[in-house]
Amino acid sequence: MNSYPIIIPITILVIYFVCLLLIFLHSLIQLHLVYHYLKSQQLKRKNHTRALQEFPLVTIQLPIYNELYVAERLLNAVASLDFPKECLEIQVLDDSRDETPQIIAAQIQAIKDQGINITHLQRPQRVGYKAGALAYGLEIAKGDYLAIFDADFLPYPDFLLKTLPYFTDQQVGLVQARWNHLNEDYSIFTRIQAFNLNGHFSIEQQGRNAGGYFINFNGTAGVWRKAAIQSAGGWHSDTLTEDLDLSYRAQLRGWKFVYLEDVVAPAEIPVAVEAIKSQQYRWSKGAAETARKHLKNIVQSQLPWLTKVHSLAHLLNSTVFICVLCLSLLSIPILLIKHTYPEFRLFFQVINVLFIAFVNLLLFYFVSTQNKYSKTSERILYFVVMFPAFLCFSMSLALQNSMAAITGFLGKGSSFVRTPKFNIINQTQNWYNNKYFSKKIKPFTFIELCLALYAFSGIYLAFVLEDFGLLPFHLSLACGYTMLSCGAIYQVWKPKR
Repeated sequence: MNSYPIIIPITILVIYFVCLLLIFLHSLIQLHLVYHYLKSQQLKRKNHTRALQEFPLVTIQLPIYNELYVAERLLNAVASLDFPKECLEIQVLDDSRDETPQIIAAQIQAIKDQGINITHLQRPQRVGYKAGALAYGLEIAKGDYLAIFDADFLPYPDFLLKTLPYFTDQQVGLVQARWNHLNEDYSIFTRIQAFNLNGHFSIEQQGRNAGGYFINFNGTAGVWRKAAIQSAGGWHSDTLTEDLDLSYRAQLRGWKFVYLEDVVAPAEIPVAVEAIKSQQYRWSKGAAETARKHLKNIVQSQLPWLTKVHSLAHLLNSTVFICVLCLSLLSIPILLIKHTYPEFRLFFQVINVLFIAFVNLLLFYFVSTQNKYSKTSERILYFVVMFPAFLCFSMSLALQNSMAAITGFLGKGSSFVRTPKFNIINQTQNWYNNKYFSKKIKPFTFIELCLALYAFSGIYLAFVLEDFGLLPFHLSLACGYTMLSCGAIYQVWKPKR
């Protein structure tokens, strides 16, 4: 390897350093959100619950596309909202192309018999996907406020009573609630997703909101002021995350968002590995597309510099996966360089400081678990078990999420692939015969399996070179990619029950 031009190892070291530095800077942003979150928890104890003084007209929008298994329970939950019937308008925005419309039509008639104003809206073509459906409903919506729920959500009856009072502030354009999880304990995959989502809905959403920074509408379980949507230019379908895009357009126009951590809306977590990957891909690519669309507007705006920093970090969040993928691919060359070029010893001593990012990540997710258990011992046990599993799995998403982010930044378009819902609540239910479950193994799965083998070779090399500095990293990658790829293959090949 000494015969190689020195420029090759230097280039590898520079890329490695830049990736570590970007992850470190991202962890500092996350640590700052932890500070705002903890500060908000102290202030929250002093606040009092607001009460609704009058009942405005509210339009509830239910965007649905091929939701055979969950459409009926959604309609029943919305019809059970504790709100005057004369002040409710329900729009079922149904783009389905299967048997779902028949199920919806039968249920709608039963709801109409209760005296509730509910309309079944079907477009001739699914133009603009979910954004197009919401825009279609917005044009004829009668309410000044629009509550939006995806098909897998089951809002509690008091949802509107707890969210609408915050619109007494005329600058508030959105009130977002926290997601809860109907099937968190179904499998290791649902537990990992819940662990990750709880970090987002506690530290990120609450921390950003408490700090006065931009937050995002999560696509569901939120209430919009109609005027805020209209003044921001309405729903756009040029990104895969129409909710994030509209959020930034509205806040750039001066609208305030309110996040309510204590108001929850239960929803179903995807149980199929390919469905999880599809959802993650859409979120990563959509965030990159939204960043491409709004970064210039944010930088040139008159926003406070800290708001700009947090907005840029928020929209560029998917670049972390690109950094993790680069570190994964370069990890074995780094081991070889370290033992072939002793002149770089100082470099490796310096970059060790950047691994403090892992400590920041530990703190971020440990704080996010404080609402999970009342007993400290139970909380610590939960964290000790779930954090390693989450870390391994999230690292294994680096390949597909990196591809998603890169294509998003480059402006490469793709169709909106929805996350199928199976109406799976407990472990006794079987979903393998579900018509929305794909029986095909995606090509990415085999590449991820190869990356698992690559990580195992890094583990082997650690013992050969007697250098165990990257051993935890390679162990995490090996476990994560094995779990992801083998999990996807097992679910496709699993015998029918």
